[in-house]
Amino acid sequence: MADSQPPHSRRDGGSQPDDDTRSSPAPKATAEKTAAAAGAATRRAGAALHRLNVYSQGEYPHNIHPALVPGIGIDEQRRRYSVDRVVFLIAGLLTVAFVIWGVSSPSHVAEVAGNTFGWTMENLGWLFNVVAIVVLIFLLCLAFSKYGRIPLGKDGEKPEFSTFSWTAMLFAAGIGIGVLFFGPSEPLTYFHSPAPLTHAAETTEALHAAMAQTYFHWGVHAWAMYALVGGAVAYAAYRRGRVPLMSSIFRNLFGQSQTEGLAGKLIDIFAIIATLFGTAASLGIAAMQIGQGWTIVSGAEVTNTLLIIIIALLTVGFVLSAVSGVARGIRYLSNINIVLTIGIISLVFFLGPTLFLLNLVPSSFVEYFGSLFEMMGRSASWGQETMDFQSAWTVFYWAWWISWSPFVGVFIARISRGRTIRQFILGVILIPSSLLFVAYGIMGGTSIWMYREGLEGFNDEMPAAEVLFTIIDHLPYVEWLPAVIMVVLAIFFITSADSASVVMGIFSTRGDLNPRKSVVVFWGLVMTGVAVVMLLTGGDTALQGLQSLVTVTAVPFAVIMLLIMIAWLRDVRTDPRALRTKYAEKALRDAVIDGVDRYGDDFTLQVAPTEPGLGAGAGVDSEDDMYTEWYQRTDENGDPIGYDFTTGTWEDGWTPEEDEDWHGDMENYSPATSLATSSIPVVSAEAASDGPEAASEDQGPGGSEGDGGSAGSEAVEPEEDPAPQR
Repeated sequence: MADSQPPHSRRDGGSQPDDDTRSSPAPKATAEKTAAAAGAATRRAGAALHRLNVYSQGEYPHNIHPALVPGIGIDEQRRRYSVDRVVFLIAGLLTVAFVIWGVSSPSHVAEVAGNTFGWTMENLGWLFNVVAIVVLIFLLCLAFSKYGRIPLGKDGEKPEFSTFSWTAMLFAAGIGIGVLFFGPSEPLTYFHSPAPLTHAAETTEALHAAMAQTYFHWGVHAWAMYALVGGAVAYAAYRRGRVPLMSSIFRNLFGQSQTEGLAGKLIDIFAIIATLFGTAASLGIAAMQIGQGWTIVSGAEVTNTLLIIIIALLTVGFVLSAVSGVARGIRYLSNINIVLTIGIISLVFFLGPTLFLLNLVPSSFVEYFGSLFEMMGRSASWGQETMDFQSAWTVFYWAWWISWSPFVGVFIARISRGRTIRQFILGVILIPSSLLFVAYGIMGGTSIWMYREGLEGFNDEMPAAEVLFTIIDHLPYVEWLPAVIMVVLAIFFITSADSASVVMGIFSTRGDLNPRKSVVVFWGLVMTGVAVVMLLTGGDTALQGLQSLVTVTAVPFAVIMLLIMIAWLRDVRTDPRALRTKYAEKALRDAVIDGVDRYGDDFTLQVAPTEPGLGAGAGVDSEDDMYTEWYQRTDENGDPIGYDFTTGTWEDGWTPEEDEDWHGDMENYSPATSLATSSIPVVSAEAASDGPEAASEDQGPGGSEGDGGSAGSEAVEPEEDPAPQR
C-alpha cells in the first residue's frame, strides 16, 4: 500500500515533514550553517582518524596500507641471480640420463614409454580433459569478474607495447611449425577417418566435422592454457615484483619458505621437463618435414639417420646463434619467417580452390561452435574406439599444450605488461585462435578438396609430412616453394630451440631474464637430444614416439595447472585494487542507504571515521600477511630493508645507477609510490564511470578508502547547489 511506504521512498515525501528537505526547503542561511557544521565534523573526523591511524603505529610494512600500494615490478627489485644448483642439477641429470638411455637402447625406451602411455591414457586421460575444460571456464569467469580490471603492472602503468604491436606479436605466437605440418594433414585424416560415433567417412558432414575437430584442438582451449600460465607469471612479476618462475605463482598459496624451498624447486623442475619434451616434439616434427622436403628435392629416402643429421646441423646453427650474441638477428629472422609462413598460406589460398575455401572457412567456424560441447564431452566412457581416438589426438594435444605452456606463457607475459587481466585473457585466447582458424581452414580445406578430386599422390595412408608437399605439387608456378618451406622450417627449428632454451635458463637461474649462455646452450643440446630419442623410439612411426613421451611427461604439470588457478585467484583476491573495490562497495552501499533514508534524493558523501569494525573495512584484516607480506622490500640478500613509498627511495640510499649487478631496465625504472601521494588515479578513467570504486577515486594526499575498519562514508545534506555525486 502507498501509505505504508517508508519516508522518502516516494516523490511526495512521507510522514516526517520536519525531516523532508524537499517538502520544506531549508533557507540559504540554514544550508550554510549545515555546511559549516559538516566541515567542522570533517575536521574532527580527520583529527580522530590521525589518532587512530595505524600507519603511525608501524603495523604495516613501510607504514603504508595495502590498499594504497600501486604494485611493484620485478625490475624495481634488488635481486642477485645465480644458477639454482638444485633445480639445474636434478633437471639436468634426469634429462641427460634419459637421452643416454634413449640413444643406447631406443627399443627399451619405446617399450617403457608405450606401457606408461597406455597406463596414463587408461587412468589419467580424464585429467587432461578436465584441465582443458576447467582452465577455459576459469579464465572467462576471471576476465569478466571484478578482477578483470586489475592491471598486469602497477596502477597507472601504460602497456609496454601498443595495441597494434601487441596484437601482431600474438598473431606471430600462433604461427609455427604446426601450421605447415598439421594444418594440411590433420583435417584430411579426420575426413577419411572421422572420430568414432560421429559421421560416415568422406561425406559432407565429415568434411565440416573434420575442420571443427581441428579447430577444437588448436583453438581457444589451447590458448587458454597459455593464457593461464602467462597471466599468472605476468601478474606475479609485474604486479607483485616476483621473479618470473613457475614457483613464484604459488607464493601466496604455499608461503615464502615453501615457494623458495622444496615445493617451489619441484615445480620449476617439472616446468623445465615439460618445456623440454614439448619443444623437443616440435623440433622432431620440423626435422621430419624437412626430411620429406629433402626427399622431394634430392630423391633420397627419409630415414632416422637422415633425420638425426638434419637435427645435428640445425643444432649447430642454434649453438652458433646462442654463443655469438646475434639474438637481435635471430629475432629479425623470426619475423621474416612469420611473413614467409603467411605468404605460403596466401599462395595456397589464391592458387588453390579459392571459392571452395571462401565457403568452407566460415561454415567450419560455425560448425566448431555448434559441436563444441559435444567434442568437450568425449571421453573413455564412449568406448574403446573413442579412447583410442582421444589417445592419438585430443589428449595428446592437451598434453602438448600443457608442455608448451611454460614456454609460450613466459613469452606472452613479457609482451603484455600493463594490460588488464581482461584484455590479456581475451586477447591471448581470441587473437591467435582466429588466425589459426583461417590458416588451418585454408591448408586443411585445400588438402581435403584435392583428396576428393582424386589428385595424384593423395590417399588415406599418406604420411602427415607428405601432405603439404603434395599440395604444392598441384599448385601452378610454385616449383620453387618446397625449398622455401625447408628454409622456413629450419628457421623455426633454430628460433624455437633458442627461445625455449632461454626460458629453461630462466627457470634454472632463479628467474634471471638474461641467463648465462652456457646454461642456455646446455638446455638446447639436451632438448635436441630428446628430439632424437623421440624419433628413435617411434621407429617407423616416429610421430607415435613424440606423442607417447609428450603425454607422459606432461602429467605432473597438468596437476600444477590446476593449482595455478587456485594460486592466481588467491592473489587477485588480495590485490590492492580488489581491496579498494571491497571497501568502496561497502562504503558506498551503506552511505547510499543512509542518505536516501535521511535525505531522499538530495545528499552527497564524505569520508568520516567510524568505530573499528563498523566502517568500509569491516570484516577485512588488512594486517594479515596475505595482504602485506608481498610488498615488504628486501635488499640483494633477501633481508628486509626500509623503503619510503612517499618518495620512492631506499633507506640505505640504493639507486640502480650505482649498482652494476642490477638486472632491471634503467630507462623505464619507476619506483613504486603510494597512491595517496602520487598523481596516479586509483582507478582508470574508463573504469570510473561504471564501477563502485569510482565513488572514492578523489581521495587526495593522505586520504584513505578505509583502513581495515576505522573509516567509512556517511551521507550529509548538501547545500542548494550540490556537488556531483561520486
